[in-house]
Amino acid sequence: MQNALNNDEKVVKINSHLVADAVQKAREANLEFTNQVIDASRSILENVCIVKKDGTREKYNVQKVVSAVKKSAARMLIEFSDIEIDKICAFVNKNVAQMKKDEINILEIHNIVESVLEEINPKVAQSYRNYRNYKTDFVHMLDKVFQESQKIMYIGDKENSNSDSALVSTKRSLIFNQLNKELYKKFFLTVDDLQAIREGYIYIHDMSARRDTMNCCLFDVANVLKGGFEMGNLWYNEPKTLDVAFDVIGDIVMAAASQQYGGFTVAEVDKLLAPYAQKSYDLSYDRYVCLGLSFEKAKEEALKDIKHDFEQGFQGWEYKFNTVASSRGDYPFITMTFGLGTSEFEKMASMTMLEIREGGQGKKSCKKPVLFPKLVFLYDENLHSKGCELYDLYKAGIKCSKKAMYPDWLSLTGDGYVASMYKKYKKVISPMGCRAFLSPWFERGGMTPADENDTPIFVGRFNVGAVSLHLPMILAKARKESKDFYEVLDYYMELIRKIHIRTYEYLGEMRASVNPLAYCEGGFYGGHLKPHDKIKPLLKAATASFGITALNELQELYNGKSLVEDGQFALEVMEYINKKVAQFKEEDGHLYAIYGTPAENLCGLQVQQFRKKYGIMPKVSDRGYVSNSFHCHVAESVTPIEKQDLENRFWNLFNGGKIQYVKYPISYNTQAIETLVERAMDKGFYEGVNLSLAYCDDCGHKELSMDVCPKCGSKNLTKIDRMNGYLSYSRVNGDTRLNDAKMEEIKDRVSM
Repeated sequence: MQNALNNDEKVVKINSHLVADAVQKAREANLEFTNQVIDASRSILENVCIVKKDGTREKYNVQKVVSAVKKSAARMLIEFSDIEIDKICAFVNKNVAQMKKDEINILEIHNIVESVLEEINPKVAQSYRNYRNYKTDFVHMLDKVFQESQKIMYIGDKENSNSDSALVSTKRSLIFNQLNKELYKKFFLTVDDLQAIREGYIYIHDMSARRDTMNCCLFDVANVLKGGFEMGNLWYNEPKTLDVAFDVIGDIVMAAASQQYGGFTVAEVDKLLAPYAQKSYDLSYDRYVCLGLSFEKAKEEALKDIKHDFEQGFQGWEYKFNTVASSRGDYPFITMTFGLGTSEFEKMASMTMLEIREGGQGKKSCKKPVLFPKLVFLYDENLHSKGCELYDLYKAGIKCSKKAMYPDWLSLTGDGYVASMYKKYKKVISPMGCRAFLSPWFERGGMTPADENDTPIFVGRFNVGAVSLHLPMILAKARKESKDFYEVLDYYMELIRKIHIRTYEYLGEMRASVNPLAYCEGGFYGGHLKPHDKIKPLLKAATASFGITALNELQELYNGKSLVEDGQFALEVMEYINKKVAQFKEEDGHLYAIYGTPAENLCGLQVQQFRKKYGIMPKVSDRGYVSNSFHCHVAESVTPIEKQDLENRFWNLFNGGKIQYVKYPISYNTQAIETLVERAMDKGFYEGVNLSLAYCDDCGHKELSMDVCPKCGSKNLTKIDRMNGYLSYSRVNGDTRLNDAKMEEIKDRVSM
């Protein structure tokens, strides 16, 4: 038996040698054939030039073919043998020689390579073909980016009114954003997503930044300052005086806001600054006492110093935040909330901030209010009502609003979600930017309280992005395809849901080093990670928004009536969306929220998308813009009180982002503004005062809604209008930063 096995082994060895000899002879034969082909056509091949896609020429070199096919094989986890490579080379050389051309287009070479790969290994042929298509896609993508870059370089861009596209730095950023947007679509979105955004059923906001970072936030500046922090590899000690605190906070805000997109809010800034004012006061008081002043006189002089520091500090912020663009290329959308502090320095901070904003900046004869930071007055009826402790601060706020439109007003003691959190927990939900609000995240229980003693956290949290539904488009599609509206709506809500899920997963892989102030120095809740730690744990408390636009146009399409005339269908749709999002939230464990989209550029884009698909329909797509979120149409002839009541129906259905505002057609009427603000505060609104401010840059004259100065006849005006929840320049230096659709909307405004 053993001898039989040994004999079998000998046979196997002999056969192996025979096989090896056969392979070697085949290879030698193949090489001989290859050499014969090459020798026969060498003179032809040496003179062949390949014309590349960009029109350049280079000498034909079969080794470039070898390199390409090996990469295509590697993508399929396949490795070609030397014999197969030789065969490919011989085939390609032979076919190139037979063409008898001095110049051959690169596409012809690709076709030759594909044909031999199909014979040798079809999988590699497909890989090679896909890579070719992949490169073609990139060519088209870069061509699109180039076309957009040319527009930006020579025409400008008005998609974001916070960006001055005349600046080189802004142009540079906008061009990069175009590339990043295309990369996002190429590598992050599915075919269904692309189809939905291309046709206009959904809109993914800020595609140029979503792969890189998070959206709007309530940045915890106090936590960063406490005990000192590191920024730019330098250690900053905690400020010991108020003037230094202003400088350092300004640096923190500019640096951190550059690492995100969307609104950047410093919550309760009066309470943030008061401890540093106290430190400065103590130093000044001691110094004056040492100089021989009486205690009373030392106190008086020290308070004057603090008041001066507040004035200089707030003025410095206004200059910095309105003239120094962030590394994103825009002026960061900075919001500051205030008004609850009752101590001497907290109240001084709030009062001084209002005085500086009301006074404006500029030449002595031509001062006008700035746009940033957006100011939001936190209204508590127990503090700000007549006869209460901070009533004088409230009056100062009204006086400022009638001159500068800011502050906006947030009710903490009326009805609704924001007020309920304040009344129950004494926690303020400041708006992130112009209107975004965070959902509750409890300290121990997370999405729901662990027990009756668990409290919610808001400061230090953020949003990971918004995707908006285009409801009139969805209704039009359902009708055209004879489908149930809610079935079609469900499909697009599921798309948004999946985009949000992927966004959480994708951003969770980011390292804390991408935004050190936020993730390492405590700017965000739980943000004391090491630079190389992943930020995934911090995303549990982050919200993601389902945006809503054109609710008025949805109602018009449904039955030919506006939100003023009806609104019942729009209300039913929003109730359905709220139930659906609550279901998603429970199933996915993510803090989804419903957001009244402040459509800036989108208000015009959605009309174009609707017209392309469904044509021009009266009061739906016949204007150049659609209505923002749940607002009545701007051209409706309704009183401010009627508008407040009509929009109140939708207020608690948009807890992820909302604002209410009315237009004041009277000139600087303090009593009218005060009456409507108080009414809004009783209802629990986040209320914006809407005037149209105009300033003559030649003589300094100011009044509402002028296009030519009646005093000097100049057309050199600066005009400030409410963009959506925020203010912007509708005219500056003879031009506007707003897009055509938004300018058309401003022209039509009656009730907004």
